[in-house]
Amino acid sequence: MNPDHIIEIFQRVLETPSVDANSDFFELGGDSLLATRVLSAIARDFGTELEYDEFVDDPTPEGLTTKLAAVAP
Repeated sequence: MNPDHIIEIFQRVLETPSVDANSDFFELGGDSLLATRVLSAIARDFGTELEYDEFVDDPTPEGLTTKLAAVAP
């Protein structure tokens, strides 16, 4: 599993191409409402739900990929 798909989700939700594996969602202008859109997209695309607190803990594509890999079926 690599962070490319989550990078695409960030780009779509934040409407910016300037996202890499270590980009902080909130530093890119994201807020809690947009974070829920990212979490919904992750749940839909990966079939695994992450909690908002997990998102806030490491709000980067790399961090979320690591969390997904740890809990993915």
